[in-house]
Amino acid sequence: MMSEELRESVIGEDVHIVGTVTSNGSLRLDGQLEGDLQCGGTATLGPNSVVKGNISATSVNIEGRLEGNIVASDKIAMGSTAVVNGDIRARRLSVEDGVTFVGRSDVNPNAGTQI
Repeated sequence: MMSEELRESVIGEDVHIVGTVTSNGSLRLDGQLEGDLQCGGTATLGPNSVVKGNISATSVNIEGRLEGNIVASDKIAMGSTAVVNGDIRARRLSVEDGVTFVGRSDVNPNAGTQI
């Protein structure tokens, strides 16, 4: 049986959602979302994902495009293909070479960031 941490819901490349997506666990988005994403675990945005809305999660791994803000209670990791237009807030931040990020960042490992 899989532990709760290993379970991940997947939204495929051919899916376009308009509205709020809420997940108690981890979620991988490879499609498009016009609305907010609220995730109780790790939110992963694949390289072909496009999100127009805000994200709140424990951790966020982003390789796709985001127009909106991110609040992570732990870590934000931006892969080399990420394009982020919005403000971010987290305890930890990882940014690979090649990322496009336009916005403000608030990264403080000692802060009690709320999601």
